[in-house]
Amino acid sequence: MEQVFLNDKLVDINKACISVTDSGFLYGAGLFETMRSHNGVVFALKDHLDRLFASADVLSINNPYNKEYITEAIAKLLHANKLTDARLRLTLTNGPMSELEEQHKSTLLITAAELRSYPPEYYKKGVMVVLCPFKQNPIDPASGRKTTSYFSRMIALNLAHQKRAAEAIWFTLDNRLAEGCISNVFLVKDSELFTPPTNTPVLPGVARKAVCQIALQNSIKLTEKDLTIDDLLGADEIFLTNVIMQVMPITKVEKHTVGDSQVGPITKKLHKSFEKLVKEECREDK
Repeated sequence: MEQVFLNDKLVDINKACISVTDSGFLYGAGLFETMRSHNGVVFALKDHLDRLFASADVLSINNPYNKEYITEAIAKLLHANKLTDARLRLTLTNGPMSELEEQHKSTLLITAAELRSYPPEYYKKGVMVVLCPFKQNPIDPASGRKTTSYFSRMIALNLAHQKRAAEAIWFTLDNRLAEGCISNVFLVKDSELFTPPTNTPVLPGVARKAVCQIALQNSIKLTEKDLTIDDLLGADEIFLTNVIMQVMPITKVEKHTVGDSQVGPITKKLHKSFEKLVKEECREDK
């Protein structure tokens, strides 16, 4: 039977329970990380945990755990479920809300399932995105944080899927390009790479960081700057990133064709380099 790691031990998934007063369940007072493993090794685990711990500090999410404890818990979970290539989710909430407790006990839940990749056709031909009908508020304390309060993102993503699009692209209240519902966005113009800065704010994506490093290693000029709808529609290439999709090419923005409607050379190069990076970092002998 599938196992999950809940608080301090492995539990059968059908027997795992959280309190009905859990603050994450009631109010979305929590954080999460979506991760991928290859050969039983989690890609960029340090980056995921650094982001989780930093957000917990900023948003006052009680976190009694250290990174070594969570790393060991993930290893135990993968071993228990006999998984090597997996999609993992780590959720940390402020735990049950009880007036009788002076100190709330956090809830830590880690789940793992077989990794299901996006269809190869997406990478060969590219996908369509739509413009999100909602706006991102730069002064929202949750902006740029991976909180469990993701309902607005799921609404926008569902609307995109209804239009047969893979993602919805968000802009800020002052009309600056931000990010996708579950991804960061990059543009290519005249062989130069552009992406919104993290203080837009956008999520400091783990895959985003990896792509920035790959670009630097391959002498691809990268600029982080405020971007507009004109920049988006004028781009030669557009792609999205997260650790599951890696580098996803975009060939249509609603009815607008990106570049020559083909997956561009820089996108292809970065996608291949990303796949290579995952294999190198997740070698079994490491």
